[in-house]
Amino acid sequence: MTAVSVREFSYNPSAMFSRVENGEIIEVTRHGKVIAELRPPTPRMSKYEELVANGTINPASGQLTTDDLDKFTRIEVPDDVDPLAILLEMREGERY
Repeated sequence: MTAVSVREFSYNPSAMFSRVENGEIIEVTRHGKVIAELRPPTPRMSKYEELVANGTINPASGQLTTDDLDKFTRIEVPDDVDPLAILLEMREGERY
C-alpha cells in the first residue's frame, strides 16, 4: 500500500488512477492523516452468486436446480406497458 499526500495526488490524479487500475492500493493523506483510500473495485457477483452468498439458495442441498426455474410464473410484458402496473393489477385482490 502506498501513501500520497493530497497535494501529490492533485498534481496527477490520472497517474494515481492508473496505478489503482494495475491493482495498487493508494492511501491519500492530509497532514499525515489518511483521509481516503483508492483501491480497485471488488468483482461484482452474479444474481445467482448473491442468492447463494446470502443463503437464499443452497446448491449443495439439491433443493433448487435450473430446471426449477421453469416452475416460476413468467409474464410477457408488452413494450408499451409498465410492468409495475401489471403486477399491481395482479395483486389487487390480495389487498385487505
